[in-house]
Amino acid sequence: QVDRSEVIKSNLNPVFAKIFTVDYYFEEVQKLRFEVYDSHGQAGVGTHDDDFLGGMECTVGQIVAQKRVTKPLFLKYGKFAGKSTITIISEEISGNNGYVELAFRAKKLDDKDLFSKSDPFLEIYRIDDDRSEQLVYRTEVVKNNLSPIWEPFKVSLNSLCSCEEKRKLRCVVWDYDSRGKHDFIGEFFTTFEEMQKAMGENKVQWDCMNPKYKIKKRNYKNSGVVVLLDLKIHRVYSFLDYIMGGCQIHFTVAIDFTASNGDPRNSCSLHYINPYQPNEYLKALVAVGEICQDYDSDKKFSALGFGARIPPKYEVSHDFAINFNPDNDECEGIQGVVESYQSCLPKIQLYGPTNVAPIISKVARVAADEERTKEASQYFILLILTDGVVTDMADTREAIVRASYLPMSIIIVGVGNADFTDMQILDGDDGVLRSPKGEPVLRDIVQFVPFREFKNVSGAAAGPCL
Repeated sequence: QVDRSEVIKSNLNPVFAKIFTVDYYFEEVQKLRFEVYDSHGQAGVGTHDDDFLGGMECTVGQIVAQKRVTKPLFLKYGKFAGKSTITIISEEISGNNGYVELAFRAKKLDDKDLFSKSDPFLEIYRIDDDRSEQLVYRTEVVKNNLSPIWEPFKVSLNSLCSCEEKRKLRCVVWDYDSRGKHDFIGEFFTTFEEMQKAMGENKVQWDCMNPKYKIKKRNYKNSGVVVLLDLKIHRVYSFLDYIMGGCQIHFTVAIDFTASNGDPRNSCSLHYINPYQPNEYLKALVAVGEICQDYDSDKKFSALGFGARIPPKYEVSHDFAINFNPDNDECEGIQGVVESYQSCLPKIQLYGPTNVAPIISKVARVAADEERTKEASQYFILLILTDGVVTDMADTREAIVRASYLPMSIIIVGVGNADFTDMQILDGDDGVLRSPKGEPVLRDIVQFVPFREFKNVSGAAAGPCL
């Protein structure tokens, strides 16, 4: 299961607001199955309590090629589910279009209920070139209130207006009805260009109109007013946008010094101090570092360690400078990192747990400070070398989601033969990585590579694995 929509109550022709994001690979046949259920109660959708209304299978390629696919729903054993159909509309969301955060409220809406006030919600539709309407967002319902304030929400610019500021948008206010027969309160038309007047202290407002009342009532003014309280635009840039825009790359190497790597004096250890040949960590550092340093103009690498007890007090640290200079953790080139690593190993005690979030957050703080200067002249890459199992998985997911809003990427190199399931999850190739609260990454910033799969390949040839 990739994702599921919201539940729409008492409706045989539902339009779902939920957007499903799927990675598209032109060269692969990607099969999808859609299943529709009638939900009973609060248990998870698709459980045995719910009625299966029908399913349909197709490929991502078919949806992409046709842009709009309508197919019949089938019950089990290939039987048609009556005349039921499902329509899937697709659009590409790649590119640096960014997203917008909107906050709406309304004032003095018409009262549609006899014994209480209206329960309003707002829908925004994009009007496409063929005059069809595409639902962009549906707010929550505010109960018993003619001047509701809806929760702020985020939508991609692609979804809102196909990245065209003058594209017409239709906004509709409804009075919610639990039986699915929502009462129309009013509507207004606008554009993203017009919405942008609401940036900063300004507000934009529209008369919410009911065309029938306008014809019937001579003194009809409106059915309420809808106000856009705030609008924030967040542009999303790809790694190439930063590089081609002239950004300097700043590299940070983070090395896992937890006890699970084995005692460095033992030949089985991934950190084995061997005078004749480099250990697994050094091999990985040199192989990946050679690729990375091409992008770094000053060839200086910040080098950090985590999961060890460090001098002088031998307290556990999850983000210490391996040259033991907290004021300047930079080393001269890959060779400088190698030398600092070799001199650091005998002075520390491998310990634990394997907490990765502190180092991600540390680099993210520097990236955030850089972004605040408005020059954004630096892009930050964090290279994490680890033997596998992360202890603070929830915090790490949260830290990655936060970092995805910054000029920053993370390369995780798995050293040794451990179980790297956690790392595959952080990479997000099998589905969008989300924070523990369900917030998705803004862009995919993590790449995981198991070093065992390309350690016998030369540095240059290893590039495609990254």
